[in-house]
Amino acid sequence: MKNNILTWLSPLIDAARASAEQGRSAHALLISGAVGTGKRVAAAWLAARHLALAGEDSLPQYPALVPENADLRWIRPLEDKHTIGIDQIRALVNELSLTSYTGRGKVAIIEPANAMTVSAANSLLKTLEEPPGNALLILVADRQGRLPATIVSRCQRLHVNPPSTEDGIAWLDCARPGQNWSKILGEAGNAPLAALAAYERQDETDGMGLDFAAVAEGVKKPLQVAANWAKYEPEFVLSWMGRQIMSCILRVSGGAPRGVSTIISDSVLRRVDRRNLFCYLDIINRLRSQPVGSFNVQLTLECLLIDWAGGLRTVMDNE
Repeated sequence: MKNNILTWLSPLIDAARASAEQGRSAHALLISGAVGTGKRVAAAWLAARHLALAGEDSLPQYPALVPENADLRWIRPLEDKHTIGIDQIRALVNELSLTSYTGRGKVAIIEPANAMTVSAANSLLKTLEEPPGNALLILVADRQGRLPATIVSRCQRLHVNPPSTEDGIAWLDCARPGQNWSKILGEAGNAPLAALAAYERQDETDGMGLDFAAVAEGVKKPLQVAANWAKYEPEFVLSWMGRQIMSCILRVSGGAPRGVSTIISDSVLRRVDRRNLFCYLDIINRLRSQPVGSFNVQLTLECLLIDWAGGLRTVMDNE
């Protein structure tokens, strides 16, 4: 990859450096933003900087250069879990209280922070308010709204915005030359890393696009398509569906920017109850915010696709 610097993280970099220069660096950071905008890259850069594993002039690079260091802990859901549990947070709190191996302090990255259970989040509150020593806690949230207000209020908030369409396409052209990045980036909500991920799975998303259109046109049955889609990760499917419905909303409102997908034909959109597009998108987004194990994936997809086949005349609540 020729250009692996995420230039659109400049505001976050400038804010971090300004805080350090003024001697008011926060000990608890919350990095939020859409999926695929580079939040985890930013977290890795902040961790390396705090532990002096990266120079003062370093910049966030993709893929994230995660430092290997005894003073760094990266907390994620365990392999067989969909949430971050209280035992993980208690173990982290205990470790942060120990002496730093290098003398630079300790760093903990919790991601996604919105995966913490209520009890896990509550057990972190005191540490967020008064971190021991020179500890730095970095919370990464794809959906900040799912975090308790008590967590959010104890952190300095850093929001990562996607780059402009032009900058996003320029970065992607350097990363993978010769692709139609305008279309892919538009479908990925202008998030370059999400666009890269979509490119890697283009055969799958192309097939899903044909399925989605066929269900709306009555050519394929919702149950058949749901059975096929259930083989994929729920987040992948629901995110893709959300982007398609958002593109429909933009098109019917006349606000579709360049690069928005045209998988759904105008004739299909004319048959859809446009008043329910927002409700349908809300249901999809609420499902995305739930832990994967909390709902039956195939049954949920069946309900969503039955609604779509019916032109959204009666939108079911699939939660």
